[in-house]
Amino acid sequence: MQIFAAAVWAEDTPPQAAAEMDEIVVTSQRREQAILRHAGNISQVDGVSLEWVKAQHIHEVMSRVAGAWVVRGSGQEHQTAIRSPVLGGGGACGGFLPLEDGIPVRPAGFCNINQFIELYGEEARAIEVIRGPGNALYGSNALHGTVNVLMPMPGHEPHLSVEAGVNDFLRGSLLVPAAEDARWLVAATYAHDGGFRDHSGYDQGKLHFKRAWTTARTDLVIGFTATRLDQQSAGFIEGKDAYRDPAVNRSNPDPDAFRDAVSQRVYGVWSRGVGSGDLDIRPYLRHSGMEFLHHERPGKPEEENGHHSAGAMISFNGQSDNRLTIVGFDIDLSRSFLRQTQTGPAEGNPRQREIFPQGRHYDYEVDALNLAAYAQLEWIPSDRWVFGVGARLDYLRYDYDNRMLDGATRDDGSPCGFGGCIYSRPADRSDDFLNLVPNASAAYRLGESTSLFANFARGFRVPQALELYRLQSGQQVSDLETETVDSLELGLRTGQEHWYTEITAYVMRKRDSVFVDAEGFNVSGARSRHHGLEWQFDWRFHDAFQFHLNAAYGRHVFDFDKQGRGARFVSGNDIDSAPRWLGSAELRWEPTAPMRTSLQLISLGEYYLDSLNRFTYPGHTLANMRVAWDVGVAATLFLRVNNLADKHVADRANYAMGNYRYLPGRGREWFVELRYAPKQRGDR
Repeated sequence: MQIFAAAVWAEDTPPQAAAEMDEIVVTSQRREQAILRHAGNISQVDGVSLEWVKAQHIHEVMSRVAGAWVVRGSGQEHQTAIRSPVLGGGGACGGFLPLEDGIPVRPAGFCNINQFIELYGEEARAIEVIRGPGNALYGSNALHGTVNVLMPMPGHEPHLSVEAGVNDFLRGSLLVPAAEDARWLVAATYAHDGGFRDHSGYDQGKLHFKRAWTTARTDLVIGFTATRLDQQSAGFIEGKDAYRDPAVNRSNPDPDAFRDAVSQRVYGVWSRGVGSGDLDIRPYLRHSGMEFLHHERPGKPEEENGHHSAGAMISFNGQSDNRLTIVGFDIDLSRSFLRQTQTGPAEGNPRQREIFPQGRHYDYEVDALNLAAYAQLEWIPSDRWVFGVGARLDYLRYDYDNRMLDGATRDDGSPCGFGGCIYSRPADRSDDFLNLVPNASAAYRLGESTSLFANFARGFRVPQALELYRLQSGQQVSDLETETVDSLELGLRTGQEHWYTEITAYVMRKRDSVFVDAEGFNVSGARSRHHGLEWQFDWRFHDAFQFHLNAAYGRHVFDFDKQGRGARFVSGNDIDSAPRWLGSAELRWEPTAPMRTSLQLISLGEYYLDSLNRFTYPGHTLANMRVAWDVGVAATLFLRVNNLADKHVADRANYAMGNYRYLPGRGREWFVELRYAPKQRGDR
């Protein structure tokens, strides 16, 4: 058995049951709530843990959440699995909802598989993760999980740090001011990585500003976040076990591949006490833009996409002695665009050279309007029971404008041979989607430090604009429906003075999803079943030792039969890229007051590479080490070593186009950081 675990702990604070049970989480209600009362799963990676991890990539944070696996692609690219297989290709993006301070990072219909690159987790005060669908407060795309990055507030601990490591890695970060009573803050991070594969480095910058005002009954916070990524990308290497070959696993078969991405968000959080409740209004403006090379496709077309959007989230929560009622209304307006152009003839066999034509493939704009109303009620009949019920009515309308020729032709209107061009463009049209989704929950407190919970929720994902309007050969109109998942989970939280544990079991059924066959074509109307068990265990068995474990078993199978182009889907087969076991364990040792160290094992189970379950990746286990040493009054020296044993592994493996394909993992890497934090000692 292989396990996957994570540590979420506060520095120099024993994981006592009372402290764990009083842990405050905010994502489920957009307000502070003790975890003991929360009827459902939620994981929090707090600021101290984020500082300890020093993540260069979101997968290092998400590996500390049971049931989550974020695959590290080239540079900052990634694919995500939360109570799911790794979602990639058509139908993949939009399966997870990224938030910043409770506000969606992108419009509901304009997703990107790599959208976590727009989050600023390096300076977050916490990251909260809900596994599976959430409650009525969040709409489309909270299908398999919600990730909320809680940015620091004015008065947060200031710091200055510089870091260096292998592969020409350099990173600097800053958070100011140092005054505790300051009403503003600025955080900035810049990183350069030379890349461990040929032509695969990146430069990335992130900036966050926040200003707060407070009066007797009113609070206002204005936030601004900007990110930029300039990356050289590296594609799959091919051949059975190619990731084990030192002569191949650092090569890059696509040296011209790149990804350039920018994003900006400005938002407000205005709250005011009204009677016995609170009114919360969150207006926002967002923009993103991206250019990248589809290096995995014949012809290697270049895509440009972007969006502008504005909206507001308005909610009121009213409280009485035994009831909490949250009602709200969301509005989001966006305009997005996508252009795809192939500058030269495609390589490959005669058929590929013909059906992947040179020239423009797509050029369209989409205006979208998203309206939603919801209500969430909690009833507390006694000190032991909490019942919840809620519903969300969500409406999304697309107005699509094709800015070139309709149909599956070349951009000059001439046909392609071998059955026609692979790219197809529908005529101008509008599409509407209306969804009503319920949820219900209950929590029962067995004692001061033990509670049981049950939660039913329906998650949904409306078809994304790129799935509706970037069509493939043989399609004139997309036949996609809203993708839904019904989820039921049961859980237990308990602990004593020196230990804490949480166990959650779940079953889910998903309908109207999209899979990709072995030749890269979308298969719509798919169904799947998911069930699993997740376990978190924290134990301080000595003043100098702490042990942390998160483990997850999950089974993800097809629930339909269909013959695709190059692949057959069989009900009951495991979905490819869906390891049954994920796991990690961490032992932390504090031998002296100024020194802290930890050893972490991260393990990934075996998984299938194709829909017929003929080919497998064996899985792997990696060891990481971290050491911190306090230097002087306010400085700390950190040493991190990843992949301590220098194992040859694959971050991602699949079988497609008749071949094994791998994204090789990074070998042994070390990083040294010097961090200056003037408030650090007093906080411990």
